Amino acid sequence: MDTDADTLRPEIALSWRRSELSGLTPASSLDTFTVADYDRRSRLVVAADPVLDEAARELAGTAFSLVLADRDAWIVDRRYGARQAESVLDSIGAVPGRRFTEETTGTNSIATVFELRRGLSVHGNEHFIESLKQFACYGHPITHPVTHRLEGVLDITCPATQDNPLLAPFLRRAVVDIEQRLLEGSRAAEQRMLAAYQAAAPGRSRAVLMLGEDVVLANAVATDLLDAADHAVLRGIAMDAPFGVRQAREVELSSGRVAAVSFERITGASGVLFELDLSERRPIPRRSRPAEPDLAGCRAQRVNVLISGEPGTGRSTAARELAGDEPVKVLDAAEAGPWPPDALTAEGLLVVENIHLLSEALAARIASTMDQRWVVVTSPPVADLTGSAADLASRCIVRRELTPLRARRDELPGLVTGMLGRLGVRNTLRFAPRTLETLAAQDWPGNLRELYALVSHVVRTRRVGDVLPQDLPESYQGSPRARQLSPIEQLEHDAIIAALHACGGNKAHAAKRLGISRSTLHRRVRSLGI
Repeated sequence: MDTDADTLRPEIALSWRRSELSGLTPASSLDTFTVADYDRRSRLVVAADPVLDEAARELAGTAFSLVLADRDAWIVDRRYGARQAESVLDSIGAVPGRRFTEETTGTNSIATVFELRRGLSVHGNEHFIESLKQFACYGHPITHPVTHRLEGVLDITCPATQDNPLLAPFLRRAVVDIEQRLLEGSRAAEQRMLAAYQAAAPGRSRAVLMLGEDVVLANAVATDLLDAADHAVLRGIAMDAPFGVRQAREVELSSGRVAAVSFERITGASGVLFELDLSERRPIPRRSRPAEPDLAGCRAQRVNVLISGEPGTGRSTAARELAGDEPVKVLDAAEAGPWPPDALTAEGLLVVENIHLLSEALAARIASTMDQRWVVVTSPPVADLTGSAADLASRCIVRRELTPLRARRDELPGLVTGMLGRLGVRNTLRFAPRTLETLAAQDWPGNLRELYALVSHVVRTRRVGDVLPQDLPESYQGSPRARQLSPIEQLEHDAIIAALHACGGNKAHAAKRLGISRSTLHRRVRSLGI
C-alpha cells in the first residue's frame, strides 16, 4: 500500500498529523513505556471477561488477538488464539497497564478509535509507527447503554497478511455483548452503592455522601454542609480513590472550615463513599491571594497604578474604583481616532486602557504625563509586556494583578449570586449545585466578562426557578475538565498551554521548552485535562 499522505484515508491522514505533532516519527520505538497498576475488577473488565473468553475460544489456533482498553486508553485485558500471539503483543508493548494513545503509539485501532469514538480498521502500512505495519487491526468503542459514555475500546489484531473483512462484524458482536453486560452490571452496582450508603448514613451526626458517575446520595447533614464548590473538590478526590482501601485526609470546605474526610471506592461500582467529620470545627483562613493595594492611600497620595490581567478580569472596573469621587478621564488605546486636545490635561484621574496597543509616540506622551499627574494604566499580564508598554508599567510604583476566573473557581457561586443581584433576579432565580459544578469545570477564557454574559443570557430566557445544566447554552453544558485543579495544578496547566501555543502544538518542542521529558508532558496533559 502506498503511504503517501495524499493517498491515505482522511481519518488516517489526520491521525498521522496528530502523531507528528506529538513528536513521534515512523522510526519511533515502542519498547520504552511504563506499566501502571489498574483495577482488575472494574465494571468494564468484569463485563468483558466472559465475552472475551468466548471470543478466544472461537479464535483458538489462529494468530488473532483481542485487546481491551478502558475509557482512558489503558490496556486492561487481552486474549489470543495461540500462545505465540502473546509474545507478539509483548513485543509491541500491548500489555496490561500500558496506555495506548496516539501521542505514544501513533495511528492504530486502539489509540485512534479512542480519539475518534467510532469503529475503525487500520491496515498494515496505515500504521504510523513502522513496527506496527506488520499488523492489521480493527477497533470499536464500547459505550454504556444508559449514560452513552465511552467505557473502553475493543481491538482485534492479526498479521497484515491475514487481514479479513469479517473482523469488523465479529468484533462489533462482541462489543454488543459487553455493552449488554455493562447494563446489567450497572444495576447491580447501583444496588451495592445504595447498600453501602444505607449502612453508613442512618443515625449519623456526620455528613455522609456517595458520589457515583450518575448517582449522588447525601444525608441531611451533608446536604446542609456542602455546596457546589465542595462537590467539585470531592469529585476530584474521587478520581484518584483506589478500590477497597479506606483513606483519610483533611479538606477545606467553602464555608472556611476543615473537615476530616474518610473515603473509600465501593468494590464493583463506580461510587466513592465519603464521611466528613466537623467535630473539631476549626476555622481556617481562606486561600491567600496577593495583597491588593490600599485604594484610599493611592488616591490620597496620587500614586500611579498599573492594573494588569487577562481580558475580562475587570481591569476597567478596578481602574474606575481607584478614583472614588474624583473625576475620571478614560483614554483607550484600542479605540480608533485621535484623542481630544485636552485628553492629557483634564482634572482628576487619568485612566489609560490597553497600554500595549499604544504607538511609540503616544506612549512617550503618556510617560511624560505620568511624571506630572495622577495616572492609572491597564494592560495584559506584566510578563506579556514589551517595549514602550513595559516602560510605562515600570513607572507605576503600585501594581495590581487581577486573578483569572479559572483560578477563582471556589468563588464562582458567590460571583453568580452577585450577578443575579445586579440583574434584579437574586430572589427568584437560582443556579442549581449541578449547574455550578458544570460552570466550575469551564476554562473561562473571557473571565468575568464571559461569566456575566452567560448569566445575562440565562436571565433573558428565564427569571424564576432553578437553572439546570440543560438550561445553559450548549457549549457550556459539557465538562472540559473532569475535576477542579488545585492552584499549583492550575499554574502547571497554564504553563503547558503557553508552551504548546508557542511551539505550534508540537509536544516534543514544548517538552524541551518546559525542561521535561516528552513522556512526562504526555502524562501531565492527560492528567490536567488539556
